[in-house]
Amino acid sequence: MRVAILTLSDKGSRGERQDASGPALAAWLTEQGCSVVATAILPDEQREIAAMLADWADRDRADLILTTGGTGVSPRDITPEATAAVVERVIPGIGELMRLRSLEVTKTAMLSRAMAGIRRQSLIINLPGSPKGAVECLEAVWQLIPHAVEKIRGDQRDCAGRF
Repeated sequence: MRVAILTLSDKGSRGERQDASGPALAAWLTEQGCSVVATAILPDEQREIAAMLADWADRDRADLILTTGGTGVSPRDITPEATAAVVERVIPGIGELMRLRSLEVTKTAMLSRAMAGIRRQSLIINLPGSPKGAVECLEAVWQLIPHAVEKIRGDQRDCAGRF
């Protein structure tokens, strides 16, 4: 599976903070046999985020596009809005399961606004900004991600009995 990772951080985009979440996700995904085909760091600017997500999906750069950061309730946390602006279909269950599993670790999980959706043939998932949180949330939903990507890309096989 081809994966692109977009880190959202004002400080990271200015070189004032080292991105740890993108590399943590890339390492975990590589262990799962995925190929990380693109990475980028952008400031928390809705227009820029939406443009990058749309570009990656529209040019078929990745089967799975992950964002890390900007999913909380701070004024600059606008990743879900940028994602909502570009997805064609929302998959609420992914964000719901990530929040549910994260609540087992931290009460602040209920403040996450992370979402997931489909643009063209790419699955886009918002993850938290911390390396630990990003990997934990991806692990929480990973079991069905390969199946979801297959379906998004047109797999016609019956789903019954696969899980």
